Amino acid sequence: MAMQENTTPWLPERLSERLLAWFDQHARPLPWRRDRTPYRVWVAEVMLQQTQAETVIPYYARFLARFPTLETLAAAELEDVLKVWEGLGYYARARNLHAAARQVMAELGGRLPGTFEGLRALPGFGPYTAGAVASIAFGQPVVALDGNARRVLTRLFAVEGDLRRAPATPRLMALGQALLPPDRPGAFNEALMELGATLCRPRAPHCADCPLSGDCLAHRAGRETLFPQTTPRRPQPHYDVTAAVLTRLDGCVLLTRRAANDFLGGLWEFPGGKREAGESLPQCLAREMREEVGVEVEVGEPFLRLKHAYTHFRITLYVFRCRLLNGEPRCLDCAGVRWVAPAEMDALPMSATDRRIARAVQAEYQEGRWKSQQREAKSGLPASLP
Repeated sequence: MAMQENTTPWLPERLSERLLAWFDQHARPLPWRRDRTPYRVWVAEVMLQQTQAETVIPYYARFLARFPTLETLAAAELEDVLKVWEGLGYYARARNLHAAARQVMAELGGRLPGTFEGLRALPGFGPYTAGAVASIAFGQPVVALDGNARRVLTRLFAVEGDLRRAPATPRLMALGQALLPPDRPGAFNEALMELGATLCRPRAPHCADCPLSGDCLAHRAGRETLFPQTTPRRPQPHYDVTAAVLTRLDGCVLLTRRAANDFLGGLWEFPGGKREAGESLPQCLAREMREEVGVEVEVGEPFLRLKHAYTHFRITLYVFRCRLLNGEPRCLDCAGVRWVAPAEMDALPMSATDRRIARAVQAEYQEGRWKSQQREAKSGLPASLP
């Protein structure tokens, strides 16, 4: 009923043609829109998940310089992939990209499947990524809706309900599929996303410049900023977390690697963990060192305090200098353990918070304070450990 209120007949073809004409003229010259191959399209679409295009650009260039083909990605070690990805966040994307490349090489002769269903069978290919790669790289008539595209359709058709709730998804997919031109499905999907990223912005949409504003039900009602409708999010939980800077006489620092299936899996970190109820921070760190690497430590003076927000929770990270009292570090609740010289830390993939700790350790080492601290702690540190 609402769509019939337009002053001109609503036709999917007309809307799609106008959107594509706008896209042909105004599309940003993004690097992944040049020299397209299925592999390059796939890498770009994975990186663009939950990340703005401007942020992705340097990572995309760096990733392709290191892994120019699917074959080179599959042949690489996961640690190398995570290192190139470092700083982009959402590291499960990199792990899935690597796993899928290896599966394609091992089972599919090194060629990505050209269908939505075939892509969905690979690690990391959810409905959006499979739809985007199938349509853009292979011309398959499949709709692909990211957050930007969903916002455009929600306003265009005044779709009621919270987009984060399941009932809204089938409605939006049906609307997108109805608009999808069979001769240019990939360009249409990109155009819809481009419109959301550049004009149909969340808080301040540029309706005067939008090629679809005349047919947009939300705009015609003066309610564009009321769509998409959302329900208030629950407050993010906050956790206190501890980490140890545990050094050896030769200046090396103990690092552990997170298990591949853990949060931030595959990354190296300064060992530690989340404080439990009733624990002091030093008690927490001492317990974590026993449980994670099987050593007894004396928790010394504070080294850093960092705050960081992840997607669904926030942390305050308390970093302490520690002295080894007893035991030989070994993996009890981690995927790897290493003594690493400060100068070698740059070669290892780390999260944003652990990289900040590493930078602080390196700064002290370069300033010459490290050796004096080692001499002061000499009586409590073993001369060498494997």
